[in-house]
Amino acid sequence: MSYVTKNLATGESLVYQTGVHWSILFWPVVIAVVLAAGAVVCLVQKDSDFLYAGAALLILGLAILTAAAVKRNATEIAVTNRRVIIKTGVTSRRSLEIMLPKVESIGITEPFLGRVFGYGTVVIHGTGGTPEPFDRIAHPSEFRKHVQEQADASRN
Repeated sequence: MSYVTKNLATGESLVYQTGVHWSILFWPVVIAVVLAAGAVVCLVQKDSDFLYAGAALLILGLAILTAAAVKRNATEIAVTNRRVIIKTGVTSRRSLEIMLPKVESIGITEPFLGRVFGYGTVVIHGTGGTPEPFDRIAHPSEFRKHVQEQADASRN
């Protein structure tokens, strides 16, 4: 069960949920592929020293890939009918929960590749609070639209 669904209050419903974009995995995948290629070269050799080096390269590549996937999946971003919830981290957790009437503004920045692939930075400003930026969020425009719709509904 996700952090968001475990922490819904009575009468609160999930409206929209997103997370970190898959592009965060690009460089870890590239590094893992390079390490796997090196491992194959090492494993083809008949020397036992090369076998250990090849196994070590494979393990390192898998560790890098696993760490990146865990980091990506450890971020939850949601809009409910009452608040915006953002949770990051696995071993140490950071959560931001802003009641919808307290959302002063929400901004997005989408670089060129972000517009092409559907990711960007979301900056949430709560009343009286500091801006909270969140990078590489999947579908930031959709997220902003749902926050605005729910904020308007909560004010009426």
